[in-house]
Amino acid sequence: MNKKFAIGVDIGGSHITSAIIDLESKNIFQSSHSRMRVNAHGTSENIIDVWTESIQTSIDHIGKDHIIGVGIAMPGPFDYDLGVSFIKGQNKYDELYGLNVKNMLAASLEISTDRIRFMNDAACFLKGEAFCGAAEGAKSAIGFTLGTGLGSAYYFNEKAEDAQLWCSRFRDNIAEDYISARWFVRRYQELSGREIVDVKALADLVDTDGTAFMVFSEFGETLSEFMMPILMDKKPEYVVIGGNIANGWNLFINKLQDDVHQQLPDIKIVKAQLSEEAALIGAASLFL
Repeated sequence: MNKKFAIGVDIGGSHITSAIIDLESKNIFQSSHSRMRVNAHGTSENIIDVWTESIQTSIDHIGKDHIIGVGIAMPGPFDYDLGVSFIKGQNKYDELYGLNVKNMLAASLEISTDRIRFMNDAACFLKGEAFCGAAEGAKSAIGFTLGTGLGSAYYFNEKAEDAQLWCSRFRDNIAEDYISARWFVRRYQELSGREIVDVKALADLVDTDGTAFMVFSEFGETLSEFMMPILMDKKPEYVVIGGNIANGWNLFINKLQDDVHQQLPDIKIVKAQLSEEAALIGAASLFL
């Protein structure tokens, strides 16, 4: 076969997703898509067994001989070159701490270790969007995933890396305290005295609840205050914003767009296009 195929894998806190990616056409083989639940508190053997089953399910759609390799989007802390996990105290995968996950997966999949590559999950998200998504063709970009936490990545010279901006100093604490789903829940309760389940539920109230509208507006101000100094410093071509909070795009993005238009008019602010597929594609593209 002349085409280049790789397996893209996304490791989440409670699941694994994998699929075959055609690196020439930039398409996902949807029939190869596998998603399985993982007991993140299980033994290392249990975790590796489920990961292997999902990846092997995808591989079987085309055959091991036609796969360049397996690219894996992995949360940190993790030694991405050696394949050793240092995740501990995050309510997931403690049993993998200090183990060489690359060697374990290579043995269970019966492939060589040089056919398995890891990269930070936030970096894979941005690499995928730069490969064939909202920032396709960009030479530089910064990506943010707004959800349970704050994910961030830099993309320069065709290389993506975790920016780790979640813990950067912001106001009287760290950025993630203000730019995450928990901030919405907390702020709405502070202002209204009422509880809300999540950001989606809050977005559904905007048309009838002035407090909900106010919370999203305040978030937009906060997001711009946080991002503008970073953009002033890095001056990327694109800023790609994804994650569940981005589903409420029109409720918060205007302030950032206006500030960027006035001060950094060459920068494009775009919503992520690939959803959960971004990390799969970004991980697979490690074999380009």
